[in-house]
Amino acid sequence: MSSVGVLKIALLAGGTSSEREVSLKGAEGVKKALEKLGHKYEFFDPSKDLPTLAQRAKEFDCAFLIVHGPGGEDGTLQGFLDSIGLPYQGAGVLGSALAMHKGISKSLYKLAGLNVPEGKTFSREYSFETIKAYGKEIGFPLVVKPATQGSSVGLSVVKKKEELKDAVEKAFSIDKEIIVEKYLKGKEITVGILDENPLPVVEIIPKTSEIFDYETKYTPGLAEEICPARLSERLTKKAQEYGLIAHKALKLRHYSRTDMIVVGEEIYVLETNTIPGMTETSLLPLAAKVAGYSFSALIQKLLELTLRDKKT
Repeated sequence: MSSVGVLKIALLAGGTSSEREVSLKGAEGVKKALEKLGHKYEFFDPSKDLPTLAQRAKEFDCAFLIVHGPGGEDGTLQGFLDSIGLPYQGAGVLGSALAMHKGISKSLYKLAGLNVPEGKTFSREYSFETIKAYGKEIGFPLVVKPATQGSSVGLSVVKKKEELKDAVEKAFSIDKEIIVEKYLKGKEITVGILDENPLPVVEIIPKTSEIFDYETKYTPGLAEEICPARLSERLTKKAQEYGLIAHKALKLRHYSRTDMIVVGEEIYVLETNTIPGMTETSLLPLAAKVAGYSFSALIQKLLELTLRDKKT
């Protein structure tokens, strides 16, 4: 058995966001890993089980979170767990909230010296004419996406101005703020961080879509993932460095995964995931595997980091 001994874990998955099914699927893989590691766990769905968990918090050594999107990755659940004294893996309240809002995280990336696509955040107070004028200013094609959703939910690539209104309405139907930014065509990559160390870079090749959208992410066979990515040594180091800078700029801990796009010799940072997907074929576990961590070893590492940092 590991240095932390046998643990009793509150496994949290499900929730109420559009990524509920992805979360539950991830929980199945984590359950198997916990069983293999010899730990005990109980399952809690934040959509209905939090009052029970609050009453029983002292029975558990820690929580393990696989809840994606609003209510899971935005600091809400993290604040609840802090208030009942239950340690958990990943970002705390501040880091979760900063990373969840794509507009705020982009500002912090820029302050840290990272390249980001040209873009702007708009709330519902802005008229469509103002958004259209900005779109014309930065030029088509452009990307319209909700400010606080994960898994590319509500994202559109707008190739001509006639498509903009539908894309804006779609994003606003999901979120009260949206991001309008320049579409960059290049090589999609993602960089995982584990315990302040960059993992091997993963290259993502969507087979049927122009971008790594929701359907491409979660439908087997629609994307090819290559790890290590086919990049020069210089660009590989730069991407890993950018991943760590993004992780620190957003005040994260334990692990994260930052999505980027390589255009020529430049790398642009898109967004950071604070609770990356946790199925055995997800991107962070893939990178960890190439770095020498089996799926269960990765889960064990995250549990050890949780208990190591429970007082911080």
